[in-house]
Amino acid sequence: MSKKYIDSEVLITDIEFPNRGVGVFEDKRVTIKNTLPGQRVLADIKKKRKQYEGRLKGVLEKAEYEIMPDCPVFGTCGGCTYQNISYEKELEIKQKMVRELLDKADITGYEFLPIKGSSITRGYRNKMEFSFGDNGAEGKLCLGMRKRNSYYEVAEAENCNIVHEDFCEILKCVTEYFRNTDEKFFHKTRRTGALRHLLVRRGYFTKEILISLVTTSELNTELDGLKDKLLALPLEGKITGISHIINNGVADVVRADEVKILYGQDYFYENLLGLKFKISTFSFFQTNSAGAEVLYSAVRDFAGDEYDRTIFDLYCGTGTITQLLSKNAKKVTGIEIVEEAVEAAKKNAELNGIKNCEFIAGDVLNMVDKLEDKPDLIILDPPREGIHPKAIGKIIAFGAKKLVYVSCKASSLAKDLSVFEENGYKAEKIQCVDMFPKTYHVETVCLLTKRNL
Repeated sequence: MSKKYIDSEVLITDIEFPNRGVGVFEDKRVTIKNTLPGQRVLADIKKKRKQYEGRLKGVLEKAEYEIMPDCPVFGTCGGCTYQNISYEKELEIKQKMVRELLDKADITGYEFLPIKGSSITRGYRNKMEFSFGDNGAEGKLCLGMRKRNSYYEVAEAENCNIVHEDFCEILKCVTEYFRNTDEKFFHKTRRTGALRHLLVRRGYFTKEILISLVTTSELNTELDGLKDKLLALPLEGKITGISHIINNGVADVVRADEVKILYGQDYFYENLLGLKFKISTFSFFQTNSAGAEVLYSAVRDFAGDEYDRTIFDLYCGTGTITQLLSKNAKKVTGIEIVEEAVEAAKKNAELNGIKNCEFIAGDVLNMVDKLEDKPDLIILDPPREGIHPKAIGKIIAFGAKKLVYVSCKASSLAKDLSVFEENGYKAEKIQCVDMFPKTYHVETVCLLTKRNL
């Protein structure tokens, strides 16, 4: 069936990872994104490969547990998925989706600990990338989040509740400034316009703020006026830096061909579990600082507190976990492919007076071959796609007694756990940790121990 079926009603009876409601269409199973069990929806349905998929057009009947969304653009904005349910229900759904993925991968015999929620669910994000675009029919310049299923239309985020109010004040200031100019948003197909993104980072604990405007080199408006207006805002936090990033690429991502500092510096500081971290414009850092404390505490608990161990932290990023585990360790070695992150990790270790951490820049697949130490514990925190199949073999060959796997995509975790269990490791404990309230994303931490074969 290649034809689309317009205006088909479907009752959603279940939900599966990642955020796909499940129903029945013409006696066949159909999945529809952004739907919830109990909803009756209207959807365009088509056969994709060997399965049926639908595109949500509207909700005809709400689920009985739904609540009034706490955001005026929920459903239009592409940022959040769960503004319309309680946080307790959200955690229940996330834990269910992860558990079912593990069951399908035949991962059994482990202790599945209750999900840990974020200590804050509003204003939790310490980083936001807003996009310039228009609001559709009126063609008015807007700055906010991309609308669902749209490349150029933007949902205004002036009342976004997953960021601190300082973000919203900064966004409103920048929007108003450019609406009073002739500047247009960058249209990547036509290659017209200059305005691309606004990147805002704010330390949850330090309240330090970094602002970056991203445009093409075709921008004609001077930015001193914008800088002065931003510095005059009555914010709770303190602006430590404002920069102008020039990006002439076609892809809709934040990258830099050139960076001009308009005020202050290109970094700020954040605190986490007694450590201090220097974070630059493009540094990786968990987007929920308060939630990161919960996540890393779970990692530390699974890792244990034995002394004098040799530890590998693979895919270490800016070395947060590396440094947290260094206190009781003989030596911790971190490997990360992003060179800037490795340099940041070295500086942060120096900032915190930690001397038993070593950081290596490179791909884990290749760099583990150069490690001569024999690890007692290996921490794994890979990107969303999981661990390269050849790298898993090399990690297993180290024979570490204990592995702690931190996953931001449960389907990748399930795939990789199957390989580890086939090669002498057993999943002992698994725990979900919610870092991203109001969205379908969830972190999962797994403890694996080496079997006595």
